Amino acid sequence: MVGAVIYVRVSTKEQTENLSLPTQLRACEEYCRRQGYEVIERFHEEGESAKTTDRTELQKLLTYCRQNKGPVHFVVVFNLTRFARDKYDHFALRSLLQSLGISQRSATEPIDDTSTGKLMEGVLAAFAQFDNDCRSDRTRAGMKAALEPGRRVFLAPIGYVNAPRAMGKSLMADPKRAPLVRRAFEEYATGRFTKQQLLAQVSTWGLTNRRGKPLTSQAIGVLLRNQVYVGIVDCPEYGVRGKRGDFDPLVSEEVFYRAQAVLCGRMPVATPKQRAHPDFPLRAFVRCQSCGRGLTGSWSKGRSEYYAYYHCRPGCRGVNVTKTKLEGLFADELALLQPTPGYMRLLKESVLQIWKARKAAARDEVAAAERAAKALQGKLDRLDEAFLFERSVDIDTYDRHAEKLRQELTLLRMDRHSSELDELDVEGILAFAERVLPRAADLWVQASLDQRQRFQQLFFPEGIAFDGNGFVGTAVTAPAFNYLRPIGTANEGLVDLTGIEPVTS
Repeated sequence: MVGAVIYVRVSTKEQTENLSLPTQLRACEEYCRRQGYEVIERFHEEGESAKTTDRTELQKLLTYCRQNKGPVHFVVVFNLTRFARDKYDHFALRSLLQSLGISQRSATEPIDDTSTGKLMEGVLAAFAQFDNDCRSDRTRAGMKAALEPGRRVFLAPIGYVNAPRAMGKSLMADPKRAPLVRRAFEEYATGRFTKQQLLAQVSTWGLTNRRGKPLTSQAIGVLLRNQVYVGIVDCPEYGVRGKRGDFDPLVSEEVFYRAQAVLCGRMPVATPKQRAHPDFPLRAFVRCQSCGRGLTGSWSKGRSEYYAYYHCRPGCRGVNVTKTKLEGLFADELALLQPTPGYMRLLKESVLQIWKARKAAARDEVAAAERAAKALQGKLDRLDEAFLFERSVDIDTYDRHAEKLRQELTLLRMDRHSSELDELDVEGILAFAERVLPRAADLWVQASLDQRQRFQQLFFPEGIAFDGNGFVGTAVTAPAFNYLRPIGTANEGLVDLTGIEPVTS
């Protein structure tokens, strides 16, 4: 009697509740009956993706086939996509089964061990990967299309619940947790609590995650940084940044950004509302040297027209300067941060050096995998020698160890295939930066309000002080831009690599 094992799989837990698994199993059993195969064992993979070989039932199937390679002649699947969606993985698994004397069969596709059947198998495996790639492209396009208008398409964070589509909103406030989340932001924004102290507080209030468990330190950090609470949808992995959500925020912008300032170890100089006047991009960003508070801005009526001024707040008369003068001085300040050509050369060399180091690390991982594969192959060769020439092991011992080594070798080669580093045009990115950074002042003058404020925070995250005539003191620049200041000729061959790394998401 010809023996066969059946392997059926569904990708999601939800599919296990419908007829997908029973349908696959019934079709496979009917195929075996028509072909005269005896079904020896059945393997049900529930809620596992075919994109990886690290599947519980697949591993059990391979082990079972290795231990029962005599009785087992065929592995029967509903179709090839149930076994693997990557053509490399498909043929690696097929080769492993063939080494055990086992062939693969599909209940719905015409594959066999003939030349035509093998050709069809190769075509179907390639189409399975093509279909998987198309699904991935469609999923990403669909997610981006849904996110663009501000719709939150993921599981609701703590404090929200996913709203029915009929409501026209993607999220709505959780009646139980929303007030506690709001209170957590308000308390933390005062600067009187550390994250650990806040975690202890919210635990006493009864704030839990969706499973009813207390929040962890990591969870409270993620909660405090999540822009969704201020009504913003931000998903850079889908190319969507800073979109206004179609749902109501739980926290005001003032409270949220004060909390961000506390998280960064500093208190804000002004609320977002004060900074958001389109005529005064430096409002609240530039501080008065006398009182330390952020300048405000307003229009004053002259005899025939209005004039724009930046000035101190009530109670201080330290600064009163025209909009044109202050913004011109700020553009000049940005121009002072332009990197020298020599430094840009060093910066490029440093970043390229780091990127090469990352590529080298990836090569080391691949090399380690290859060494491990070579070691396994060496064990297999020595086992062959012991069996064929030295006759120091019997046939049963040889079969048991040889097939286990072949399985480990196949899976190791598949893992090595997936660990290779994608190519990235780092030199092109650096060339773009080299063109943009020296023009920071010009770009700031020409930019929109939002872009100007991003530039300001990028170069001077803590703002900059003004005494009425010019900027005073040493402004604190972002760490990366500390390195853009000119360096001495004597040390021009040296550069500190710390902080000069490509930004990763």
